[in-house]
Amino acid sequence: MKQTTTTDMPSRELRNALGLYTTGVAVVTCAGPGGHRCGVTVNSFASVSLDPPLVLWSLQRSSPSLETFEQAGHFAVNVLAQDQQDVSDRFARPAIDKFDGLVCSGGLNGVPLLPACLARFECRTEACHEGGDHVIFVGRVLRWTATPGAPLVFHGGRYDRLVGHRAALDRSAKATACAACAA
Repeated sequence: MKQTTTTDMPSRELRNALGLYTTGVAVVTCAGPGGHRCGVTVNSFASVSLDPPLVLWSLQRSSPSLETFEQAGHFAVNVLAQDQQDVSDRFARPAIDKFDGLVCSGGLNGVPLLPACLARFECRTEACHEGGDHVIFVGRVLRWTATPGAPLVFHGGRYDRLVGHRAALDRSAKATACAACAA
């Protein structure tokens, strides 16, 4: 195994090495000032704490959506299913209205909730932290839903599938909800 330090490594090599870590794919949504709906594709989502229930995700500082998320106060993390690559692609690209043609339900504080996701975490922004070229959002989970199924994953700079994963379960199974998490 080749060992390289960050002082002598081009950023592309570091990015490639980090890409060896497989992640899930989610779309984070919010309703900004005036009800403006905003959404971005992320693979930087993680659980922070169960007590209190906290999650985090990060957004590039140069993102045109940054100000909207900073002002919104609430957001939802929509965990995508294996068959939702088109949704991921839609929210990964710049567009005037990424929600055009999507039938979303309304979450807490008017946050749009995407259809057919494996899980949704509706959150209140607890903190924002500087993280180099990104801003790290920490949110308190106020309400969540989950449905069994295969997740959309990202590895090596591209979408991938989990092989032999039990997530091939029937996605029509009844979703579970945690009403006790509502604040």
